[in-house]
Amino acid sequence: MKMKSSIGFLLLYVTTLLVIASAGNFYQDMEITWGDNRAKILENGQFLSLSLDKASGSGFRSKNEYLFGKIDMQLKLVPGNSAGTVTTYYLSSQGSTHDEIDFEFLGNLSGDPYILHTNVFTQGKGNREQQFYLWFDPTKDFHTYSILWNPQSIIFSVDGTPIREFKNLESKGVGYPKNQAMRIYSSLWNADDWATRGGLVKTDWAQAPFTASYRNFNAQACVWTSSGSSCSSNKSPTSSSAQSWLRESLDSNGIAKIHWVQKNYMIYNYCTDTKRFPQGFPSECLA
Repeated sequence: MKMKSSIGFLLLYVTTLLVIASAGNFYQDMEITWGDNRAKILENGQFLSLSLDKASGSGFRSKNEYLFGKIDMQLKLVPGNSAGTVTTYYLSSQGSTHDEIDFEFLGNLSGDPYILHTNVFTQGKGNREQQFYLWFDPTKDFHTYSILWNPQSIIFSVDGTPIREFKNLESKGVGYPKNQAMRIYSSLWNADDWATRGGLVKTDWAQAPFTASYRNFNAQACVWTSSGSSCSSNKSPTSSSAQSWLRESLDSNGIAKIHWVQKNYMIYNYCTDTKRFPQGFPSECLA
């Protein structure tokens, strides 16, 4: 499906802001934002860990802001009894009318599966939750969680398998994040008032500190600066295979994979919640 003139304009516009950010170093690309020494960058910038104890959680954010990008991060989540903990990994702008693209991992009792929570905010409006179980144990090893955000769509993927797509449906009156630059954020924090079984299962602090690990951050992205014009690419981004993500969309195989994931692993979809939307589903659900 092709968006016509508006997408062409966005592609032209975004090429004037393009800087390629490739496989990175956490010292170079990220900054610890809270948690004191609970957040640590290790192994010469190749490894990052966040921890949570009863006093505090921790978090970091990207030094760069992005306006469209393909962002990959490998995470290994809190093992064992992680009930009450939430590990987040998301893109967000600032302010009451912010845009946001969310991965959130809701901990659980030992042996029970994590819940992968996704959401999309546009101009401060969210309430677009989809939740999934994963088809593997995300605490045993690192797995790659990816956000593709371009003028056509937002695609959430796990280990290269797409699990959700949010299309640009502005022609149908649906808001789409395309004007606000966003940073990458991640945090590990206590949310036992709601995270595990609606807050019924509380955090077991005897298991603390809880730790989540990160590696292999990679961004192919349009980097926004205060001047809005600090691009230095000598190549034509729209003709370079390195920037193919700007026009990337799901092919028939990708669509089939989304259907497989949603049939077998989706546990909540706002687009089927009739109790929540008794007057009819949001417009993007009907497209």
